[in-house]
Amino acid sequence: MAQSGGEGQHMALIVVYDALPRIAGLTALQTRSKHQTRSVPQETIVRFSNRNLTGFTLSITLLAGSSIAMLAPSAHGAAVAQLQPESESPEQLELLRDFIHFVKIARFDVANDIGTRLLDSGLSSEGFVDLIEQSREQQRFEEAVAAGLRVPVLEPIAAQLESLFRDGKLSRARNPEEIARNIGLLTEGLRARSLARERLIFAGEYAMPQLLDAYLQQKDLALKAQVQRLLVDMGRHAIVPLITALPGLDATSQESIAEVLGLIPYRTSLPVLIDVYQSTNNNAVRQATGRAISRLGGNPGSDVAEMYALLANSYYSEPAELTSFPGEDHQLVWDFDPGLGLVMIPVRTPVFHEAMSMRMAQRALNLQPQNDETLDLWVASNYSRDFDTPEGYENPLYGSDRRSADYYGIAVGPEIDQLVLRRGIDSRDTPLVRSSIEAIAQTAGSRMLWGQDVDGRYPLLEALDYQNRRVQFETALALGNAQPSESFAGSERVIPLLASAVKDASARYAIVLTGDDRESYDQYRVQLERQGFTVLPPAPEGLGQVEAPVAETPTIDLIVSAQGFDNTLLSIETARADGKMSVAPVLALMGPDDLIAMERQYGRDQTVSVRRQAISNSAFDNSVETLLEVASGGPISLDEADSYAMRSIEVLRNLAISNNQVLNISDAASMLIDVLQQVEGFTLLDIAEIISYMPQPKAQQAIMDAALESQAEIQIELLTIVSDSGKRFGNQLSNRQVRRLIELAGADDSALAEAAAATMGALEVDNDTLLELIFDGE
Repeated sequence: MAQSGGEGQHMALIVVYDALPRIAGLTALQTRSKHQTRSVPQETIVRFSNRNLTGFTLSITLLAGSSIAMLAPSAHGAAVAQLQPESESPEQLELLRDFIHFVKIARFDVANDIGTRLLDSGLSSEGFVDLIEQSREQQRFEEAVAAGLRVPVLEPIAAQLESLFRDGKLSRARNPEEIARNIGLLTEGLRARSLARERLIFAGEYAMPQLLDAYLQQKDLALKAQVQRLLVDMGRHAIVPLITALPGLDATSQESIAEVLGLIPYRTSLPVLIDVYQSTNNNAVRQATGRAISRLGGNPGSDVAEMYALLANSYYSEPAELTSFPGEDHQLVWDFDPGLGLVMIPVRTPVFHEAMSMRMAQRALNLQPQNDETLDLWVASNYSRDFDTPEGYENPLYGSDRRSADYYGIAVGPEIDQLVLRRGIDSRDTPLVRSSIEAIAQTAGSRMLWGQDVDGRYPLLEALDYQNRRVQFETALALGNAQPSESFAGSERVIPLLASAVKDASARYAIVLTGDDRESYDQYRVQLERQGFTVLPPAPEGLGQVEAPVAETPTIDLIVSAQGFDNTLLSIETARADGKMSVAPVLALMGPDDLIAMERQYGRDQTVSVRRQAISNSAFDNSVETLLEVASGGPISLDEADSYAMRSIEVLRNLAISNNQVLNISDAASMLIDVLQQVEGFTLLDIAEIISYMPQPKAQQAIMDAALESQAEIQIELLTIVSDSGKRFGNQLSNRQVRRLIELAGADDSALAEAAAATMGALEVDNDTLLELIFDGE
């Protein structure tokens, strides 16, 4: 080993033992990593097991698209050459101090300009951390930023400076060389050890590959003991890497890991511990895992598949305790290879929980393939992964060459899809509800459309009352297309829903809550009306004040609340308990003092969007558009509304022609007659044809009125439809209409005259009426 002198410093430059197998392993893994981390702006760190950590630690850092391997400095016993900080100019230091000064004296306009210049000075995030620490102004800087976040004119710049400082601290703490240096300091003096522990805990999961090696080595028992205490103090951040490694380790290492997991008071590790307990043939491993299970309050005889399924469900609900890096763009998913060690795979945060849920559900299905509930969870997680994948992102855990989520949703069949639909309804996950309805519609016959009851429930029928018009329309279309022959709960809602899709599928309704601030109400009302919403009246006393208007609307498509934390929280919870507003997206506009608290409250709820109250009109419009897109698929566009109308007309026509007795089109007579007066062209003819199958006199008379008001070919076609109605139900026209029909029969236009005469014949107008009308005409 070559060495460099100077104050006892030395660097490990080359590793000679186990070289060939490790390099071969690196080549294979490197190829995989470059594929898996494509488009991911983070490095993938691959750790090799190291049998001699006392001398040095080998850390391989693979950069996306790069084959560069870097050697980390010694982890123990040797000092480490630290990374040289970026050189900060005196101007940057002066800008930092001036920013702090002008915030302190409340000259926020000047501080804003100085903060902008500091951000534009070209410092990297780590360089910015160095600047602050070397300035000895860290506490005053943090106080200035906290103050700036509460001032609207300074808030954007203060937020950027805070983010730059935080990112720099994270980047430095997660640097493999910094991690190796801090591991080495764990056996040094009290102050060095304390600082090293603090930095390693801050690094979190990113330190786990090297910490695992340090813990499993047997040469330096003092280091091993320190690392064990550190892993326990890291808590949940240590669990997933450890349980990922546990099944693939040798028996001695499994005992050591089980010991640590038993000391970390989180039950996340129980499925793997119980799995290893039940599958191992090594008595010492069984005893160690048994002790750990007992400490965590588990039962070694538990159903392992059920335990994995419970953990998968926990990941699916995306709780904060299963999110290692809240607010960051990436989370870490772990793999383990006995020859390579822990491998971290950065995954975009929006799809992380889905990845973990699918992984745990898949393990449960391997153990218990016939469990429908677990299969439903896997399908739902896969749908959610598809919904949440950022545009253009290549997921390293679910490549573009794999089958789509829709493929699996259809392949599992209608019974599993009913379970997926139930999950979507219970979690108010509108995209999941829509996808499962589509799968059911494609795979279920008329007798199986709503399937067997699920714990006494029929999810597809419940979807008729789900307060999202897309869901209601698509459910009604699925049920109508099935031509049911037996009555079912909610059948009376199908025809009116189809008719409302024909009438106006794109109508949108919003509620604006601003308390007693009528000026703000009017401001938001005008903006929403420009976006096509009908805004309900003001409700200074809360949602209860608009109960009557809400009852008259098809659904509530948006709630805007700008009334402080407590009242907004109350309004959201009230809406969620109300059937008409239970899935309505909520835009919560908060002041600076309430913003963070509200984000914490609803950070994982896609139906609630928290924004600053002091935002521009364009930012408000964009927030509404983004919220609606995420929560409900966006507003129903005119093209989409036309599509719903055409599909509904087709279903209504088929139901009318078949004279379906379960879904009776007469239930929508008034609504369709009203639509007849608002449409034209071929749509007018389609609606008239459907109405002609209704036995009510008002139906035939409405078609005749439309014919009398139309011209040319449309008029002739409508007369033919009146004729068809007459053939089915007889003459139901008024005397006025019959008189006009006779006039048309004498028109100069021969085609029109012939059509009118044919209609008179089909209606079998009696001779007395004809003669009376003729003589009255003279």
